[in-house]
Amino acid sequence: MFGKKKVAMLAAELLGTMLLALAVVSVRSSGIGYSFFVALGAGLAMAVLALMIGTNSGAQFNPALTIGLWTSRKIKTLPAILYVVVQLFGGLCAYWFYIYIVKTHLQSTAGHYTARVMVAEAAGTFVFAFGWAAAAAQKFQGFKLAATIGGAFALGILIASLGSNGLINPAIALATRSWGWSTYILGPVVGGIVGVNFYNMVFAGGSWSSVMKPFTAKKKK
Repeated sequence: MFGKKKVAMLAAELLGTMLLALAVVSVRSSGIGYSFFVALGAGLAMAVLALMIGTNSGAQFNPALTIGLWTSRKIKTLPAILYVVVQLFGGLCAYWFYIYIVKTHLQSTAGHYTARVMVAEAAGTFVFAFGWAAAAAQKFQGFKLAATIGGAFALGILIASLGSNGLINPAIALATRSWGWSTYILGPVVGGIVGVNFYNMVFAGGSWSSVMKPFTAKKKK
């Protein structure tokens, strides 16, 4: 049931989400934790991780994106559930690792429900999910893939930062102790669903196939 390839896919999502969340937490907690630098660091981390392990899992690293892909039937139910589970666990691992290294706990920044925060998170995640879907549908490779995904993630964070903490990822919300169901969870999930389906229906015409491993290099004839 779980061969080496499937284990590698889940391990890649776990490790990738953890490292991405660690990068965000590290920059946010530093002396340069401004929106621009957080976006730059997160975008660079996403790009590097996509190059490193994108061929193994598709470099989703975001439960909101995975749910969006599931609603557009680009990923089956069981793999989607497993992806979301390991992604969230990756976020928790990032938090545990961070507090162990720095010997301090992060203060919760979830706050109460605010429509402005939810909309900002949804808008930012929409940009990232749209960019990811574009890369998958057009079968980008190498640095073109990394630039598209990393750039979309950075741009999404910048846009979300106008009205929120700019997380656009429930797993990162776990790592930063911003787990707000109605803001940093619902917002990204809505943005991920709309972003993927909007690209799928308007730009790709629903023609792109399963995205479990969309970045595998094409075989030479």
